[in-house]
Amino acid sequence: MATDYDAPRKNEEDQSEESIEEIKARRHDKQSGKVDEDETEAAEAFELPGADLSHEQLAVEVKPKQDDEFTCMSCFLVHHRSQLANPKTMICRDCA
Repeated sequence: MATDYDAPRKNEEDQSEESIEEIKARRHDKQSGKVDEDETEAAEAFELPGADLSHEQLAVEVKPKQDDEFTCMSCFLVHHRSQLANPKTMICRDCA
């Protein structure tokens, strides 16, 4: 039996699918049922730049520079010795 490979192929899944117009209409119906969130509740969660944070306290433990670390003379960050690009100028690999 010969098979016509140019003929459109349809299986049961394709035949049971709805038309594009029906799918689009259903999508718009779902979106119209959405409840808008309260803008004031959403705005309370945002921190604005320059906001007064004087009442906040930070809990950060500052450790002194270790023996296997150095301070880059270009970016002034503390890096591990493995990041040292030039021992004479004390510059890290990122800045080199």
